[in-house]
Amino acid sequence: MQEATVKVQGMSCRSCVRAIEGALDSIGAEGRVNFEQGTVDVQHDEAKVKLADIKQAIQNKGYNVVA
Repeated sequence: MQEATVKVQGMSCRSCVRAIEGALDSIGAEGRVNFEQGTVDVQHDEAKVKLADIKQAIQNKGYNVVA
């Protein structure tokens, strides 16, 4: 399993946490959101889910991923 921390702007509540964690779960990744720090800690199998896929899933939910 690979681990990565992604910086995300626009998260502010538990609903944001559920949306992002649900989006990651749907693509086969596990995410843990810390909206106070503006980060998402992600665990994923690099052979199945690329970091670009993770970022896209978060952006598809309306949040801004900071490079």
